[in-house]
Amino acid sequence: MALWGVILAYLAALAIFLLGQFGLFGIDRDPLAGAFLIPLGLPWNRMIDPFPEPLWPWLAALAPLLNILLVALLRRAFPRPARRDPG
Repeated sequence: MALWGVILAYLAALAIFLLGQFGLFGIDRDPLAGAFLIPLGLPWNRMIDPFPEPLWPWLAALAPLLNILLVALLRRAFPRPARRDPG
């Protein structure tokens, strides 16, 4: 459930970012459109300073993918125990 929740939150935040960044479908351009991506990408988006500044919004948009990958790897490393039959 946690993995799908993070994926759904990321897709929603990414859609808001793209709509606000490019002003798609008549929506006004908004410089704060990526604000919902920031908490999803922590701590990785705090490490983008060495990259050129024009790449920062795109790296911040991709940072949550690292957290999704980590949650997926943890899910694979620690599988859910099989249910026991009570009867």
